Amino acid sequence: MKRITISDVAQHAEVSKSTVSQYMNKRFDYMAPKTKERIRMAIEELGYQPNIVARSLKQKSTSTIGVIVANILHTFSTQTIRAVEDICNEQGFHIIVCNADDNPEKEREYIEMLRAKQVDGLIIFPTGGNIELYQRMVKEKYPLVFVDRIVEGLETSSIMLDNESAIKMAVDHFAEKGYDRIGIMTTSLHRHVTPRVERINGFRKALREKGIPVREEYIKSMEIEFIQDGLHDMLSADEPPRALIAGNDLTLIEILRYIKTNHIRVPEELALIGIDDVSFASLFTPELTTIAQPTFEMGKQAAELLLNKIKDPDFIEEKHIYRFRPEMMIRQSC
Repeated sequence: MKRITISDVAQHAEVSKSTVSQYMNKRFDYMAPKTKERIRMAIEELGYQPNIVARSLKQKSTSTIGVIVANILHTFSTQTIRAVEDICNEQGFHIIVCNADDNPEKEREYIEMLRAKQVDGLIIFPTGGNIELYQRMVKEKYPLVFVDRIVEGLETSSIMLDNESAIKMAVDHFAEKGYDRIGIMTTSLHRHVTPRVERINGFRKALREKGIPVREEYIKSMEIEFIQDGLHDMLSADEPPRALIAGNDLTLIEILRYIKTNHIRVPEELALIGIDDVSFASLFTPELTTIAQPTFEMGKQAAELLLNKIKDPDFIEEKHIYRFRPEMMIRQSC
């Protein structure tokens, strides 16, 4: 089957190739409505599909960015991606989303694949396991924005929650309710994933500020498949915690599974606060108190920052780390 070209469209619409090109690039300033309609009809009747690769080579831009998430199962990741897509769509950019599964090798392969496809920039929720590759991109001044994690020693934009404030909100709320045996569980600190490390450190600091003893047996970080075992050990102690912070949404789900299996009453036997405002928080019984991240604002900032870097290679940032304030959603689990 013969490939329909821009020349075929121009001939069918009885206009010049440059006019069709202007139409395809949405430059309508000096184009009569009737001309636009003729071109639209010609494209539809002929089934014309523009050659994106050829256009990219000519314009030196694919109008596409890559988004690589460390783990797409996190509520934070999917909500942030939605915001990135909204902003990019408004500005005529497409996104390609890849899930690294917290695997540095998989992340490296995706970075190389997306750059081979000549995406104009990358938003990465980094695994932290490809330092040299990150450094090379920064040295090349390749448009790059990190989300949710900081890579030490690397000067690139990072969009972050104020994790210390999030944990302080949770500890303060428990203290106001009279709890002084407070624990925290989160996923593994392997590779020093920034939000997990900051939340654990912030937890210790918040307890000290409230004059509550820091009990290391109440602090656990482990791979997701061992969360329930760790919770069992914690709650089987002679003096178990009476209040618990779930360090992220996946940890919260494992805690809720354990609570259901073992018929633990919330909040009578165990009070609970989760970091990340999961969609089912208000559907659970009792409704779950959570610390919400401003995911839309964070995704919007990441997308706008990357697009600024793409459009202006000399774009200069005032700062590298952008912190966002969490919000406490008080419900009935305390």
